[in-house]
Formats: sequence, C-alpha cells, structure tokens
Amino acid sequence: MKVIISGCGKIGTAIIESLQKENHQIVAIDTNPEVLESISNRFDVLEVCGNGACYDVLMEAGADTADLFISVTSSDEFNMLSCFVAKKIGVKNTVARIRNSEYNTKSFNEVKQDLGINVTINPELLTAKSLFNILSLPSATNVETFSSNGTEMIELTIEENSKVVGVPLFELRKKHGFNFLVGVVEREGAVYIPKGSFTLSVGDKIGIFVQKTDEQSVLKSFGIEEKRIKSVMIIGASRISYYLSKLLLDSKRSVKIIDINEEKCLEYADKLPNATVVNGDGMAQELLIEEGVLDTDAFIALTGKDEQNVLSSIYSQSKDVKKTIAVIDRDEIIGVSKSLGLDTIISPKFLVADVLVRYARALESSKESKIETLYSLFEGKAEASEFKILSDFKHVDVPLKNLKINDQTLIAGIIRDRETIIPYGDDVFKVGDKVILITAGSTVYDLSDVIG
Repeated sequence: MKVIISGCGKIGTAIIESLQKENHQIVAIDTNPEVLESISNRFDVLEVCGNGACYDVLMEAGADTADLFISVTSSDEFNMLSCFVAKKIGVKNTVARIRNSEYNTKSFNEVKQDLGINVTINPELLTAKSLFNILSLPSATNVETFSSNGTEMIELTIEENSKVVGVPLFELRKKHGFNFLVGVVEREGAVYIPKGSFTLSVGDKIGIFVQKTDEQSVLKSFGIEEKRIKSVMIIGASRISYYLSKLLLDSKRSVKIIDINEEKCLEYADKLPNATVVNGDGMAQELLIEEGVLDTDAFIALTGKDEQNVLSSIYSQSKDVKKTIAVIDRDEIIGVSKSLGLDTIISPKFLVADVLVRYARALESSKESKIETLYSLFEGKAEASEFKILSDFKHVDVPLKNLKINDQTLIAGIIRDRETIIPYGDDVFKVGDKVILITAGSTVYDLSDVIG
C-alpha cells in the first residue's frame, strides 16, 4: 500500500519503521528538514518538507493515490485538519492522533465522520490500558488480547521456584485439565517456537496462550499465586497518569500520584478527587519512603523522562515492591533498562505502531492479503497473525497431527463461533474459523505457505 505519514517525531518514526518492514510504499511529511534527513538516512522512504495540512504539500506527497494517511503531529487540531484535507484530495483511509480527552468521547464520533477520519488513536490512553492490563495480572510483563473474545497471550519470566522447570511442554498440557499453550520462548536473546518436547529453564521469558477464564488456573500450575494489586503509586502527573488513575479508581484500587510541579498537582487533585496527589520530587528516596513506597503493591514511573523512570524503578525494585513498571521511549534506554533487570517496560510509540500495523493489515486483507490482523511479540522477534479459513483452503477437516507445519510456526489457537480452541493434534480447521499463527523470523502472508 501507499502510506503517507505526517509528523516524524518519536511515534511517527516508530510507525515508519514498523510499516516499512511490511513492504509498504511510505512518504514522510514534516516541517523540519533535519528530521526528514534523519528519517531518510534510516529508512527507504520518500520525504516531503512542508505543512501536512497544505493541499500543495499533500499533492506533492501523492495523496490523490494514497491508500492510507496517518497524521501524528503534536497538535490534535492539526491532525484532524490534515485528515480532512487528505480525504478531500482522495486518500482512502485516514488516521489522526488525538490526545485531548475532550475529543475522545462518543459525542465526537459524528464530528470525526464529518472530517473524514476513519480511525483516531490516543497513545496515552493505549498506554494506560496496557498498564492496567498488566496490573490486573501482576506476574505478567505483557498481556495481549486476540479477536476480542477473551483469548490472551501472557508474557512472563520463569522463576527459580517454578513447578515447570525441566518438564516437557506436552507433559504440562497433559497433566492439567485446562487448555493453554506455550507459544513463544525467549532464552538468552534467542526466540524459539517450542514443540511438545521443549523443556523450560529458569530465566526463560515465555508467551502463554490461554482463555481469560483459565488464566489464574494456568498461572497457579506454574507455581504463580496472583495477589490482587490494591494500591498503586504513580510518579509523574501526565495524560497517561490521568487515564490510568481513572481505570484504577473505577476498579476500586487506591492511587497516589507524586509530581514535582505544584500547578499540575492542583490540576490532578481537582480532576481525580478520589486519588491522593502529592507535590514533591519522585526521585527523592526519602519522600518515596515517607509516602509509603515500602507498602505499595505497584510502582509506575511516568515522569516523561526516561532516565528518571529507570532510576526510580530500580529503586522501587530494590525495595521489593510487588510490581514495578517503567514507561520508556528511547531505544537505547530500553536496552540499558533490560540489562539492569527492570521488571516491566512499556513503550507508547511501539504500542501505537503495533496498532497501526494491524490496521494496515486489515486494509490489505480487504484487498488481497489473507492476514486479518498481525501482532508483534517479544519486541518484534516473533509475530502472531490471524487468518480466516476460506472454502478454498485445502486442509479443512484434516487433523493437525497429520499436517506438516513449518518448524518456526505454531498453531496457537482456533476461534470458532466465539469459542477459542487451544489446539491438540486431533483438532481440525473448519471453514469460517479464525486461526492464530505464531512465527519467528519472517512474516507469513498465507497460511498455506507454512502448512503442507
């Protein structure tokens, strides 16, 4: 597809990087020539320097023949105007980054349609929801939901006291009366798509596919006793903090927000009357102890400064806080943070990029691609894709145990009439099924390419 991206900051760059891997033709628009030069040095894209809401600039970028226009500048209003102009020129589909909570309401939907905006994306709200999902399952480092029907992939690390160390995966599944599948394993930087004889080791990072209703039972079988997060300390009063606090308060958790800016504290105390808001330096260890970091269940670093988030999270982990999460955007800081052993790291720009890759996939699916959605797993080292079984698929009603499946591929789930089947060898594909396929390495564009 031909994709135009207006606004090449952190999020725009992450989107370009992800979409280029999908072999799309990309045009980048930005008002800063130095930014565009940096983009052209890293990626094979066309660049147009100028105002992304300007008719002439959009025509120079080829908006009249573009399949998708994405505006992710720092201004909501500019993004909306850009999408409006792009749609008038002839772009088929438009996406606007809209961060202001006043624009993210049901009443805004009619205005969105009038402006020709197909999709709005709010990085802060996406991040808050991701954080909330992880806090709802604190042993996990990430939780991914598939097909909106309760199928989840839970990422977690195998600890020393785990009951599953050294046990072949086929024995684990045979032993327990509920369905789950270990679909991905990362060990010492390498990613594996495990078969039944694979045994887990301490330190392995794994992705478990399971129905939401079975998640607690599965974790218990791994020797993990989940305890509900009741209290959360957040460092930094930001948009993410606001959205996350709302979700936490609505679920009856206690929330304490600490920020060094007095004006922000007053604003958030007014917006979130049921939260405790403290004006102070979240980097000061004495203040954190005074405000109860030793007794809190979860600590979230959201200052907007990666280095501060890393340092405060390391301190939190040293005090044995049950769950610590740092929000980090810079790639080099993410790498350092992992080497320091931080519990969980979330990057808003990658969350946005993943969502837009899925949207682009859905658009392609309506034309020629057989992939319905695509999920990036383990920071891009593995992928989960969803395919729909059509009437011309030659392996319908054939037991999976009789099929030859590529070594770096795993059938993780079959979704049939809103029911998720975590498959065994005797399960079969039916016309109309959706299939969750896990792969390591290159993207699979057709289910038939990996099944013989």
